[in-house]
Amino acid sequence: MTELLRVINSFQELDLETEQAVRKYFVEEKFKRGEFIITEGKICSKIYFIKSGLVRRFCVEDGIEVTKWIYTDNQFVTSLSSFFEQKPSFESFQVSEETIVYSLSFQDEQVLLEYPLFSKFHIKLLRVYLSKLNEFHHFYTSMNAQEKYLYLLNSLPQIILKAKLKDIASLIGVSSETLSRIRAQIT
Repeated sequence: MTELLRVINSFQELDLETEQAVRKYFVEEKFKRGEFIITEGKICSKIYFIKSGLVRRFCVEDGIEVTKWIYTDNQFVTSLSSFFEQKPSFESFQVSEETIVYSLSFQDEQVLLEYPLFSKFHIKLLRVYLSKLNEFHHFYTSMNAQEKYLYLLNSLPQIILKAKLKDIASLIGVSSETLSRIRAQIT
């Protein structure tokens, strides 16, 4: 729980009462490699904070799994539209290695949002995530495959170190063979 509280406090310092509520409502869960934490077509009922591990977000397009993002330690993970609007998810989230998370149910999130300091954290986190998502989408869509790989290597090295090559290749939109050539050119 230390990691989760450290991240929350980096956005908004909590008082003791709010911290105790966070400890009460966030639940530690463990997932084995290959397990799904969110499944396409089902309503996402939880938001997760990754204590340790790796989670791949993907969609199936023309029968092929296309990796949309890879999440690592100390990141929040959920199917945003499914969780916030309580509607079926259009994407799946699968654990790529043994992963430990702290989960918060939709109902318990509503309770925590009654705590003013948690609510402030929530707003600050959403603002930062939306800003980063917008910025990332703007720059990432204009990059070629090598630039995308270099971006990941420099900005998010945990993805490069921990994820399967086929998932990284899918994320940057190339074949595994092309990714191998890109990697060879860089080293």
